[in-house]
Amino acid sequence: MVFHEFSVATSDGGSRSLEEYAGRVVLVVNVASKCGFTPQYDGLEALYKKNRDRGLEILGFPCNQFGDQEPGDDAEIQEFCSTNYGVTFPVFGKIEVNGPGAAPLYTYLRAEAPGDFGPSAGRLYDHVKATRPEAIGTDEVKWNFTKFLVGRDGKVIRRFESTVTPEQIESEIADLLD
Repeated sequence: MVFHEFSVATSDGGSRSLEEYAGRVVLVVNVASKCGFTPQYDGLEALYKKNRDRGLEILGFPCNQFGDQEPGDDAEIQEFCSTNYGVTFPVFGKIEVNGPGAAPLYTYLRAEAPGDFGPSAGRLYDHVKATRPEAIGTDEVKWNFTKFLVGRDGKVIRRFESTVTPEQIESEIADLLD
């Protein structure tokens, strides 16, 4: 199975096949409106505007599993993203990324790129270790704004933890677009 074989819920209650993104490089991000990492929306939008014509897609998936930092409904989330950050990349319906209710897409992404979350994540590692110690050493998404990079062929290339900014991964994405 590859990324393009999944369908996801849209913010208006519909469904979208990820086949639509075949042949494009995709950055998948679980997002939240009330998180310390929320300002990453600025970097994500800049990255999208700069590279969408070269084949980059950024897909945002709101999630309220980390500190209840995405409490709004889908309409409120869309309004927040467009009003506060001018987001033009797709932001889908709110989902869960971990646990028995996890969206199948995220179960797949986690299995394909389990991550290397450790002390190098600094304060985030300390926070997760203190509040969700069972997540350490697993493939679970650890926090909001975890990013999964998917190649044009639909294969997951890499996972970036929340502490990695869009600016820090721009050159790696650019290499895939050339």
